[in-house]
Amino acid sequence: MGADGGTIPKRCELVPKKKKTEKIEKAVKNAVRWKNCQVSQQPLKKPIIACRFGRLYNKDAVIEAILNKTIAKVENTAHIKGTKDFKELRLTDNKDFNTEGVKGDGYQDLNVTPYICPITTAPMNGNQNFVVNWKCGCVFSEKALNEIKTDACHGCNGPISADDMVVLYPDDELLEKYKERLVAERKAAKEKKAAIKAEPKEASPDDLKNPSAAGAANQIKKPAAPKRKMEIAPLKGASAAKKAVSIQDDPNTSAAYKNLFTSCEAARNKPEQHWVTHNPLFY
Repeated sequence: MGADGGTIPKRCELVPKKKKTEKIEKAVKNAVRWKNCQVSQQPLKKPIIACRFGRLYNKDAVIEAILNKTIAKVENTAHIKGTKDFKELRLTDNKDFNTEGVKGDGYQDLNVTPYICPITTAPMNGNQNFVVNWKCGCVFSEKALNEIKTDACHGCNGPISADDMVVLYPDDELLEKYKERLVAERKAAKEKKAAIKAEPKEASPDDLKNPSAAGAANQIKKPAAPKRKMEIAPLKGASAAKKAVSIQDDPNTSAAYKNLFTSCEAARNKPEQHWVTHNPLFY
């Protein structure tokens, strides 16, 4: 027996299959991570920095987030507290990279990147692991680091060590190690700072003999500034005013004018006192 029209339905038409999760192509996923800033999601442009977890950012975007105090709100940058938590990268430009972009219906190769390894010329697109020397910021491929054994940096010939190597965009297992190392370093720095504050000062033998003097010596007092006395300059004519005590001694003044004052001879010999009533008359 069949269905309408004599057709026989198949099992695949009647029983729906479980939907598979869509997978993003590795090339597309790497292109997004290796070409865009993890804060602003804008294309990477110099100066480019990397954090302790191997993520790439535009330096301007991170500095702006720190100043605006929004850097802790983003999951990718919550571990960045200041400038010590990121390093500016010294990248090698790819001369074959087209900076103008694709026009029209042209083909864009996602494997071609603006930066390459200075040793192997491998493109920095995520297909190969790249590392950054945290001392100088030089970036090169992990393949060059493993194949060329040297004590000098491949970018600037500076010092290099395995502890200073940070893999860009590491796998989950290595990322957890980076997180644990960062937590341990911050804890050690905090304990060291607390130990320095709690460390007692060494006392001299004289301080042990006289504890009160030692306590007084710890209190630093600023020397008192010497007090300045205000010097008032004498007024012009003051000495002359002191010398001319009475008008009676002035030889240039007439006797009639001198008699107007109580300091004259006639006024001093007068028996009545000089005082004024309500209607200034003498009685």
